[in-house]
Amino acid sequence: MLPDRFAMSTSTEQWVKVFNDKAKRRIVLVCEHASNVVPSNFNGLGLSRQQLQSHIAWDLGALSTAKLMAKKLDATLVASQVSRLLYDCNRPPESPSAIPLTSENQPIPGNVGLSMEARQQRVTDYYRPFEAAVAKQVSSMGTPLIITVHSFTPVFLGQQRQVEIGVLHDQDSRFADAFLQQVLTDAQFNIQRNQPYAPTDGVTHTLKHHALPGGLANVMLEIRNDLIESSTQQKQMAAYLTKHIVLALERI
Repeated sequence: MLPDRFAMSTSTEQWVKVFNDKAKRRIVLVCEHASNVVPSNFNGLGLSRQQLQSHIAWDLGALSTAKLMAKKLDATLVASQVSRLLYDCNRPPESPSAIPLTSENQPIPGNVGLSMEARQQRVTDYYRPFEAAVAKQVSSMGTPLIITVHSFTPVFLGQQRQVEIGVLHDQDSRFADAFLQQVLTDAQFNIQRNQPYAPTDGVTHTLKHHALPGGLANVMLEIRNDLIESSTQQKQMAAYLTKHIVLALERI
């Protein structure tokens, strides 16, 4: 069990949690796809329970792994508490994929035919509090390292993915370069740059919005979710990543 200071901060909005907001290390971890929760008034967006428990609704294992990383690093973690199908907090309001019509070719009925008012209400209710929580933690630390933590499915649209850990970046590759140099000193995982997604897929919004304008070091870590299914795997992955994060920080 994580210590009490990793409980929800009472100052946050309902749909975002901040863990360890008194962190000593200047690192902000962000987990945009931490939850598969869809508030009851949305009737599950017309999806089955099985669909809402699958990777289309959230990043399986990402939150548990990120919490362990925050503990080991003594870093702050900001996590969304709604499904990315309701609103994807790693997308700006103007992006069509912020409220997706499909996910891995599976239609999302509750997102079809939304009025501009309905879309704006989701921005107000779910994105803005998350955006504000990240901004608050970043500004309180001055010049923190920003790390977003995600997971991805081993098979996407019928294609097996060989990459196990993706190290993603946008225009600023300083920390990604240092991290890749560090992790490639061992061969424990198949680690690749800007895989299984790239900036052209629109996945670096948090980095572009909260890190690039202030010149803050940043990286997005994508972990294949079969590697963080169990609590034991999550602990092992958190230990591996945090070890190399600390060593990479010494390189920049």
